[in-house]
Amino acid sequence: MFFSLLFFLTFALIYFNPKAGKNSWDKANRDSANLVPLAAESLEAQVQIYSAKAYSWRGKFSQHTWIATKEKNADSYLIHFVVLWGTYFGSDGVVVTQRDLPDRRWFDAEPKIIFSASGIAAEKLIPQIYQAVEKYPYQKLYRAYPGPNSNTFVSFVIRSIPDLKVALPSNAIGKDWLCDKKGVKFFALSESKTGVEFSVYGIFGFTLGLVEGVEINLLGLNYGIDFLHPAIKLPGVGRIGVN
Repeated sequence: MFFSLLFFLTFALIYFNPKAGKNSWDKANRDSANLVPLAAESLEAQVQIYSAKAYSWRGKFSQHTWIATKEKNADSYLIHFVVLWGTYFGSDGVVVTQRDLPDRRWFDAEPKIIFSASGIAAEKLIPQIYQAVEKYPYQKLYRAYPGPNSNTFVSFVIRSIPDLKVALPSNAIGKDWLCDKKGVKFFALSESKTGVEFSVYGIFGFTLGLVEGVEINLLGLNYGIDFLHPAIKLPGVGRIGVN
């Protein structure tokens, strides 16, 4: 009975969760959401991590995440992300690093900032981010489900940097594909470094952490409770409660 109710709850949440945008990819909105000043308007170093609904029907299930960096006095941002069609952005693999606006809409989907650092804190993080991007073990491999994908990449960068203590949204499918520079692994510290995680190829596992709360991963879909900032976490819709 419990699993039947869980199945129907999950199905309903995903079915009624709207997809991201109605336009084809070549007509979708990619304008800035104006969340941060232009690079030339700020002399300080900047680091931001963004999340937006994945493109089209994928947005019913998952988020897409990316990282933006700006060195001190730089007049542009570098955007670091993973997509299947990396060659479209001039990459020879799936990992893309390019100069661009950091807060573009992701093919109609509105972005949110889930982490931000500036000044000296950002200056310390940026070289470590560059290094982690280079060490990502799946430079030419992309698998939307269960990973490795764009969220696997951002999670890898986060987990590689001790001072980068942030947790991706619970509905960022692929974040739980645990890996290091050598490849897949099954145990790790949680992304926030305040707990632990066990995961089998991103399709089954659990996370227990001060920031993450409790998350249970079933077939890549996360159910959870956040006690620190009271909220529940459900497949598709993600977090419901205190931001």
